[in-house]
Amino acid sequence: MRSHLARGHVIPAHPLALTAARTLDEQHQRALTRYYVAAGAGGIAVGVHTTQFQIRDPKHGLLAPVLALAAESAAAALRSDPRPFARIAGVCGDTKQALAEARLAHDFGYDAALVSLGALHDAPEQRLLEHCRAIGEVLPLFGFYLQPAVGGRVLRYEFWRGFAEIPQVIAIKIAPFNRYQTLDVLRAVADSGRADISLYTGNDDQIVLDLLTPFPPLGNSDRAPRIVGGLLGQWAVWTHRAVEMLDEIHAVRDTACVDSGWLTRAAALTDANGALFDVRHAFAGCIAGLHEILRRQRLLAGAWCLDPNEGLSPGQRDEIDRVVRAHPELTDDEFVAANVDAWLR
Repeated sequence: MRSHLARGHVIPAHPLALTAARTLDEQHQRALTRYYVAAGAGGIAVGVHTTQFQIRDPKHGLLAPVLALAAESAAAALRSDPRPFARIAGVCGDTKQALAEARLAHDFGYDAALVSLGALHDAPEQRLLEHCRAIGEVLPLFGFYLQPAVGGRVLRYEFWRGFAEIPQVIAIKIAPFNRYQTLDVLRAVADSGRADISLYTGNDDQIVLDLLTPFPPLGNSDRAPRIVGGLLGQWAVWTHRAVEMLDEIHAVRDTACVDSGWLTRAAALTDANGALFDVRHAFAGCIAGLHEILRRQRLLAGAWCLDPNEGLSPGQRDEIDRVVRAHPELTDDEFVAANVDAWLR
């Protein structure tokens, strides 16, 4: 799994398919997983923010069914296309809850735990490291720097330096949506001397630039860090195009001169993400925006969220219409249309 992640992949943050009654829609949930495998993704992340944290609420009781369904559907889809595929499980809550979730994911065959630290928002950083070490005894660790706007907290260079020293760390998702804090993680991993920790962008507002940038040595080490792939909510949609784009980036990023057209493509993807993630309303419609794209492609039956009050923000649908018209090269509607009936069987 370390060598697989080091090659750099598209890892979609897996959404939750619901019926109009807001119960699990197993048919469309399976179709989504089949879509990600067929699109060429290098893995999936399940039970994360895009899957909706409320799946853990006892009144829904969806964490185990959703984890199981994704693992089973991926395994079945990969029988005809055997290849490495990362199954990443989101792990939340205090240490007791996080350990229970990690054990559950381990039993379902997941490869790593993406650790959300939102429940320990006020805990000292040393306590956070102890929390991560405990989870690492159950599953390898995929670190997660989550932006404060959706429940994360600011984590200093010193935290990431300590985190990188945990032997079970295999990767880190960098998603503070902040360039200074992104550099903190890069510097911490470089200074740790660990060459076996893969860095993945979660900065949906800077995807292309994160992946293209040849970062300089940032600290005490001469080693220049590199962001090799992405674990992203944005890549839960238009995934086939995302895989093609990442392949292109891998092919050009080490050349002496990168075409300036990549700056245009970077801006286009950020513009599209702004509409899908509902930046105008402080990310209130970020999950519903992804659902709307998948609904239009028939990969979801509707854009429903578990919370009846959570949906598209005023004007968000018009913004999505605008970016789809402005940036058709980002979409993969033809690929989905050619395959969606088979995925829904």
